[in-house]
Amino acid sequence: MSDNPSFVLRGIEDVVYEQRPIPEVTGDEVLVSVKKTGICGSDVHYLVAGRIAHYVVKDPMVLGHESSGVVSKVGPDVKDLKVGDRVALEPGATCRKCEDCKRGRYELCPYMEFAATPPFDGTLARFYRIPADLCYKLPANLTLEDGAMMEPLSVAIHAVANIAGLRPSQKVVVFGAGPVGLLCMAAAKALGASRVIGVDIVPHRLEFAKSYAATDVYLPPKFEPGETKIAYSERNANTMKEQLGIDERGPTAIDLVVDASGAEVSIQTGIFVARQGGTFVQLGMGPPEITIPITALLIKELNFKGSFRYGPGDYPLAISLVEQGKIDLKPLITHRFPFENAIEAFQTTRVGKSPDGKGVIKAVISGPDVSPTDY
Repeated sequence: MSDNPSFVLRGIEDVVYEQRPIPEVTGDEVLVSVKKTGICGSDVHYLVAGRIAHYVVKDPMVLGHESSGVVSKVGPDVKDLKVGDRVALEPGATCRKCEDCKRGRYELCPYMEFAATPPFDGTLARFYRIPADLCYKLPANLTLEDGAMMEPLSVAIHAVANIAGLRPSQKVVVFGAGPVGLLCMAAAKALGASRVIGVDIVPHRLEFAKSYAATDVYLPPKFEPGETKIAYSERNANTMKEQLGIDERGPTAIDLVVDASGAEVSIQTGIFVARQGGTFVQLGMGPPEITIPITALLIKELNFKGSFRYGPGDYPLAISLVEQGKIDLKPLITHRFPFENAIEAFQTTRVGKSPDGKGVIKAVISGPDVSPTDY
């Protein structure tokens, strides 16, 4: 049986619509009718480069992983879901047996089957099969678009709450005001941070960040002729401290730095800005190798940590914060497309703005036969 139109990446800059067989569910699996899917930067990267690090697209692959939908069919062992339930999808199935899974760090599972990461198909299709425990019921006051946004929000929750362990009243700097950076700001604010500073090189992104979740914003200066990256970053950090009244110690010091940009100078600047004994979380993925001010990291005794995807408790906390009204996801969705216009959606995200000049924060593609205005 086949009535499962899917958006398939065949190679670099080569995407087509294909009919794929409808997956059969067994055991504790469910079949979800996908209704909303957000476009992630990784999706675009696979489209334009055909790879991310050692993940290489060798065979045709369905794109998409930021999705929500409605349960269409349940396996015989499923007890907590029924047909018709609206759910957010956590798109990474783990082995549940390895050391990392058993110690509660399942995001590090070496056998992870993650949607739209080669060789595994993604969610931009009419139907997607997934283990039932990776489906999270949406509260009545959340839309299916909110459900699709739970994936990037969980990335931010993982970094800010899980990896960093943010506590109320702490001060936070987030480098990068793209979708994940903005969600890190929102998560920090929702979890009680007393100051949330957004940093970006694009002024209109900072304007949005200030209106959305940041208490303060900072626009870095330009490079001076002949200036090295490290010299620039130290000057940038000193300028930022002076403009925003930040000290190395005491009540104005920065407890947590989250880099959601992946840019070398942002990482360097963040190390210089963080307080003595503070925490730095690397979330953005950029060049595989960079130079960092290791002596500053050492003498400050910084807790330097990586954050990858999401783990236990991140999806439930994300859903709870949105349900309580502590995080509003709706302002982040700037562009909506029907399924048949998925190529246009990707190109718009890639360029960063639509033909009318409106900047993209998050574009959402509706499922087949689902109207973009049906939230």
